[in-house]
Amino acid sequence: MKKTPICWKISATGALILATVVSAEQGRNESGQKIVIQPPDQQSFLDSTNRVTVSLRMGFNIKGGFRGTGSTFAPGAPLSSPQYTSRGDRYNYDDGYVLPDKTRSKDGYTWYWGYDNANQVDAANNTIAFQKTSATGLPKGGEGDDTPNYGVDVAYDYLLHKDDDHHLYYGVEVGANWMPISFGGDGRYNLSLSQTTDTYGYTPGTTPPGYLSGNLPYQGSYQGPGFVLNYPRVGSSTVPAGSATLLVQQDFDSDLWGFRLGPYVDYMPTTNLDLHVSGGFAMGILTANASWKETLIPNGGGVTTSLSGSGNDVGWLGGFYVGVDAEYRINNRWSALAGVQFQDIGDYNHNFGGRTVELDLDQSVFVNVGISYSF
Repeated sequence: MKKTPICWKISATGALILATVVSAEQGRNESGQKIVIQPPDQQSFLDSTNRVTVSLRMGFNIKGGFRGTGSTFAPGAPLSSPQYTSRGDRYNYDDGYVLPDKTRSKDGYTWYWGYDNANQVDAANNTIAFQKTSATGLPKGGEGDDTPNYGVDVAYDYLLHKDDDHHLYYGVEVGANWMPISFGGDGRYNLSLSQTTDTYGYTPGTTPPGYLSGNLPYQGSYQGPGFVLNYPRVGSSTVPAGSATLLVQQDFDSDLWGFRLGPYVDYMPTTNLDLHVSGGFAMGILTANASWKETLIPNGGGVTTSLSGSGNDVGWLGGFYVGVDAEYRINNRWSALAGVQFQDIGDYNHNFGGRTVELDLDQSVFVNVGISYSF
């Protein structure tokens, strides 16, 4: 779930900083006389070559979500708790597996197969049946909400050139920011179940390993050689198998550390007003962790299946930014500002133990409100 209390802390911090500035400028001297803010002196301000800005940063149009929710129970994946081959591949049936061997089974056979029960064998027809139960009506995925994300931004500007005749001032800007991004939650979904039976043939006159001896389950190797089945299957049928309830828990928490570097242009139409335009290279470091759990409960009885996963990751993103600020000068040193910034640092995509998280950061919009100090 998104954690919003951070916005109150950041907002309170910004208010405290602004209050400190105002109180410093409107305090009292040693004699107890009130200090009155002096009108801004434009020339004194223009002689400043350095500026530091601290802002509250609000991020919009940041889209994220889990992909593959419930995919464990989708057609093509067995419903039962996962089993694995000796090579580490997952079973593609509830009661066995039939997969291409190292030759990619281009000859129409595979020795990379295994089965669990003798009753799967139809000796009269030289076939072995494999079953898998799958679900329909699965959710598309857990999406992040539309509420803004809150963070902080610090920027440093260095003046390189002044064009006093046109009120234009050029320099370079470097900035850094931090913003937590979280989403997830719980879900409950009603699914319809179906059971598919796939049949594979084997060479007449031969006997599948373990069928007569009862030494099962049997697992054939990827490298081979071994007892071969015809590949692909020779028959398939699907029948309804009731319904089930899918319970989903998904949580994603991350910290986005942003950095930017580029030129800026200031235009000062009046003594108090400064329009600040900047743009250039932007990058982000995303430290992320995610966890998920899915539980499938067949309605009317049956085996309840639970699967879960989690993980941590650090992602690197890169792109560009363009921003514009309107800055009002309080005095020769201090200013208050508000602005907007567009940023494209691409998309983040990572698999956390069986579920993929996608975070879209290629059309992010940030609103900044803060103060700056020139010296």
